[in-house]
Amino acid sequence: MSRTLKIYVFFLLLLIVGVIYIDAVRPKPVDWSPSYLLKDKIPFGLYVFNEEYKTLLKDRKVEKISQTFYEAFEPNYYDDDTLNVYDKRGTILNICDEYVIDEQSTKEILTYVAEGNNAFLSVENLPKTLIDTLKLELDAKPNFTKETQVWLSNSTLGNKKYTLNKGDNPLAFSKIDTLKTTVLGYQGSEKEKQINFIKTPFGNGFFYIHLQPVAFTNYHLLKDNNAEYAEKVLSYLPKDDIYWLVKDQSSLVQSYSPMRYILSQPALKWAWYIFLIGIVIFMIFNAKRRQRVIPIIKPLSNTTVDFTKTIGNLYYQEGNHQNIIDKKIIYFLERVRNEYLMDTSNLDENFIKKLQLKTGKDLKDIEHLVYLINYQRRSYNQSIESDLIEINNAIEKIIN
Repeated sequence: MSRTLKIYVFFLLLLIVGVIYIDAVRPKPVDWSPSYLLKDKIPFGLYVFNEEYKTLLKDRKVEKISQTFYEAFEPNYYDDDTLNVYDKRGTILNICDEYVIDEQSTKEILTYVAEGNNAFLSVENLPKTLIDTLKLELDAKPNFTKETQVWLSNSTLGNKKYTLNKGDNPLAFSKIDTLKTTVLGYQGSEKEKQINFIKTPFGNGFFYIHLQPVAFTNYHLLKDNNAEYAEKVLSYLPKDDIYWLVKDQSSLVQSYSPMRYILSQPALKWAWYIFLIGIVIFMIFNAKRRQRVIPIIKPLSNTTVDFTKTIGNLYYQEGNHQNIIDKKIIYFLERVRNEYLMDTSNLDENFIKKLQLKTGKDLKDIEHLVYLINYQRRSYNQSIESDLIEINNAIEKIIN
């Protein structure tokens, strides 16, 4: 191993040790992304709720549904002359920042609720299907403070306000059916309170819609007394079976890569990346030293133009214009025969018309050229330079 290569290896190892040390001693950054995954312990995950749902939903049987609602419940729907109900009855539960239930399942939920069941949706927004069907409107008002106050309308549960200071949703209900819909909760302030929790009928059942799902995340369930707010919100649900929709929330996406463990550990991941970078650097420097010199081969020069200039100068210096005119005429007629498949033995009116049809050139230009060719063939006088220029220009008009 050469001295230069040893130096490169030393600095590479020093860099790896330095990166590993810095990664080990620095504080791990907080991931504030709203994952809403059941096994996620980051602030906006649902790990705490998943561990404590039996306490928050006490006296209720909870069944987690990892399929779409349509896949899970459509086979349990009986539709005949004597029976038109689901064999599973209870309350649907869904908590997520975005409404992730598919369109077909949304229609199935509407049918399920209309049959006398219930649905609790804690999401930041609603699909157009539900908004139009339930006759609701959502609107966002600017919040110039760093926190949002939330409270429930039922005085028997207490008039206590709870604070959501991270991840709160600015959307609220701006329009509801006041004759049918019951307001269960608010957000904002007493002067400018906004509706964020309602109970609205649909068919023989009810929809409970809550617009602050962040209240059920790890951060807020462990902060102050916000767990009490989540428990009070869920206390509105009927004392029946709960079907918790957890599709795409039940676990992280499983990687089947052989490198999944190394890439899941920050220290090992950076060590792997640095190793790959080092290999690339080694290959670059090693290839630079071993690659032999590639000789520069000049491309062959095109001598056609030089040859043409030489022949042209030869004719020009000799001053034999008639010879050049004859060759120009021969070249032109040969091109007409090859390209247009025309007989050039008789340059008459018939030839002029055919050439005009095949080339699309001006008839007068063709007539002039034919006249010059015939004139040169019949002339016994020595041509001069102006004759050469004239016939050359006439030919160029036709073949260009």
